[in-house]
Amino acid sequence: IILTSLQRHFHNILYQPIEKVMSNESATRASKHSPRLPERSMSSRESTSIMENQLPSCAKDGMKPSDEKKLRLKTCRFLEEASRRLKLPRVATATSMVLFHRFYAVHSFGDHDRFEVAVSCLLLAAKTEESPTKLNRVVQECWKLKTGTRSRVALQNNKLKAGNDPSGNNSPIPPQESSTDKNGYLDLKSKEFIILKERVLLLERVILHTIGFELSIDHPYKFLVDKTKKLVLGPTCLLEYRSSTHTKINHNKMMEELTQNAMNFANDSMHTSLCLQFSAETIAGACVFLSVIHCKLIPKNEKGWAELLGVDFDVRNFESICEQILELIAEKKGNNKEILDTMRSDFEKMKAVASVSGKSAHGMFQKQNQSNANNSSGTSGRDTKRSRIS
Repeated sequence: IILTSLQRHFHNILYQPIEKVMSNESATRASKHSPRLPERSMSSRESTSIMENQLPSCAKDGMKPSDEKKLRLKTCRFLEEASRRLKLPRVATATSMVLFHRFYAVHSFGDHDRFEVAVSCLLLAAKTEESPTKLNRVVQECWKLKTGTRSRVALQNNKLKAGNDPSGNNSPIPPQESSTDKNGYLDLKSKEFIILKERVLLLERVILHTIGFELSIDHPYKFLVDKTKKLVLGPTCLLEYRSSTHTKINHNKMMEELTQNAMNFANDSMHTSLCLQFSAETIAGACVFLSVIHCKLIPKNEKGWAELLGVDFDVRNFESICEQILELIAEKKGNNKEILDTMRSDFEKMKAVASVSGKSAHGMFQKQNQSNANNSSGTSGRDTKRSRIS
C-alpha cells in the first residue's frame, strides 16, 4: 500500500504539468516546446538513404535545408564540447550525435527545444556506452556551456555596438542571474533547475520512443581501423606514396598517420546527417579514401578502390559522402585545392571504370540470355519431335 501511494504521488508530480498543458488550450499555445511522444518511431534500418529535403523541419515547417544543416552542426559542436567537459569517451559523443540526428529525422526543430534534446541525448548516450554520469552534473555543465556561449556572443555584440565609449565602458559584462552561483553553475535548488531536470528526463523517454528503443549503434571507427590495417599491415602493403622521395617506408608511421586522419574525417562526418543516409561501413570506407588522398598515397599496382576497401562500392555514394565532409571542413579550415582536385580526378577514373565494367557486364548478360533462349528453343524442338514419334 505504501509503495502504491508513493508511485501515485511521484506520477502526479511528474505528469501533472503536462496534463494541465494538454487540457488548457492557451497553455498549449504558450508551451510550444513541451515534450510529446512521436507519431512513429525510426530505427537505423529505416533511416538510411533519407533525403535532406524530406526532413520534417524542411517538409513541414518550410525551413531551408541549409538552415536545417546549420542547426545540426551547431548542436553537434555543442555536444562535442559538453562531452569534453564531462570527460566522456569518444564513442559516447558519437552516439549522442547519432541519437540527435535520428530524433530530428522524425521531429521538426519547431517541435522541441534542441538544447534540451541535446542534453537528453548526451545523458542517454552516456548510459548506453557504459559511461554513466549524474544527471545533475550533465544538466549543470550543459547549462553553463549554453549560457556562457550566449554571454560571449552578447559581449562581442555589445563591443561592436559600443565602440569607443567615452565613459570607458567598452566591455560590458552581462549580469549574472540570481539562479546561478559564483562559478556560473545553475543552483540545484532553483526552480529553473528543477523544471529543466524534469524536461530532460521526459525528453529522454520521448527519444527512446522515437528511435524505437534501438540503442545498438554502429560507428565508422571500428570499420576504418580494420580497413587501414588491411591496407598497410596486411601480408603486403597495398599503398605507396605519390612522390618518389620516400625511399624507405615506415609502415607503422604510415598506419598511425592514415588512421588518425581517417578518425578526424569520421569525427567531422558526425556533424552532418550522413548517419541517416549511409551505413557506418560505407562512411568508414569514404573516410579511409579521403585519408589516403590527404596522406598523398596511391594504391599499388593500379588496384581498384573497390578491391582495396572491400565494401559494397558505389562511386556516387562515395562521392556524396566525401563532398559533404569536405564542405563541412571548408567552413572551418578553408578549401584544400590539392585534395579536391585529386579526389575529383580519382572519382572521374572510378566512374569511367564503372561505366566500362557495367557495359561489359550488360553485354555478357545479353549473350547469356541469347544462349539460354537458343538452348530452350532447341530443347523444345526436340520435345516436339519426340511427341510426334510417340
